[in-house]
Amino acid sequence: MHKWWITIIMIGFTLVIVAACSSIPPNAHPVKKFDLNRYLGAWYEIARLDSRFEKDLNNVSAQYSLNTDGNVVVLNSGYNTVKKEWVKADGLAKFRGNQSEAALKVSFFGPFYSGYNVVALDTNYRYALVAGKDLNYLWILSRDKTIPEDVKTNYLKIAQEIGYNTSKLIWVKHERKDNPFLPQ
Repeated sequence: MHKWWITIIMIGFTLVIVAACSSIPPNAHPVKKFDLNRYLGAWYEIARLDSRFEKDLNNVSAQYSLNTDGNVVVLNSGYNTVKKEWVKADGLAKFRGNQSEAALKVSFFGPFYSGYNVVALDTNYRYALVAGKDLNYLWILSRDKTIPEDVKTNYLKIAQEIGYNTSKLIWVKHERKDNPFLPQ
């Protein structure tokens, strides 16, 4: 009986290691020469592939700041259009390797992390394309509630080249101004 538990624990450990290594789609590459300090602050979600975590949300924003350990504190918030209320999720992001490469892992649920990879970023850190751990997670972010058409077109092209089905993107509305989780 004891050997079975050890085998199960070893298989579980192996699965965790494999999952941590495969935190980016195969054709995606994180931005090099990444400057975290320039990336910190507020971002608006322009588009996303929907997930159960963001179902029915509009007016979605993310705020990134550093904690005393040098990790990234994440505050995601949005307005749930069905429940008619603001919701938030607090998380923590850490670099998976070198801090000059935009390959991070983020957790909103204790020890469980998932890929957060900035795969496109303009030189002024105004617009970002973020790939998740696989082709089910993708976000287009902006420092403003809109994005220029040429940036949108370019990011859609990059996402398609990676393998994303961009026809499934949800384009987030930003009509509310009363988000209690955004700094005033």
